Amino acid sequence: MISWVEIPTSDFTRAVEFYNKVFQLALKPEDYGNEKMACLPGGEGAIIYSKGYLPSENGVLVSFTVPDSIDDTLKRIHQNGGKVIQQKDEIGDGKGFFAVVSDSEANKIGLHQRTE
Repeated sequence: MISWVEIPTSDFTRAVEFYNKVFQLALKPEDYGNEKMACLPGGEGAIIYSKGYLPSENGVLVSFTVPDSIDDTLKRIHQNGGKVIQQKDEIGDGKGFFAVVSDSEANKIGLHQRTE
């Protein structure tokens, strides 16, 4: 049901670097004049800088599938200026693990690790 997600930034360059390092991506920054975007690889959204877009820890929670393990991703979160809000926990019923963190812009995001 979700078509597109925009994650707001106050420091676009810092945010793109954060997501690239934490999720082992190569997001490409694009400048459209009044807004800057770095689209997520699956086409489901972007990191964005635009007038009126303000990062918040109180907004919608967007969860990302981690590229390896939550434990390794939490280390990268810490190394790149993020903070752990809720430590790794098991979802149950074989659905994997989750954690909640704050990104470099203070947006609250979720982490999800599927059970192999």
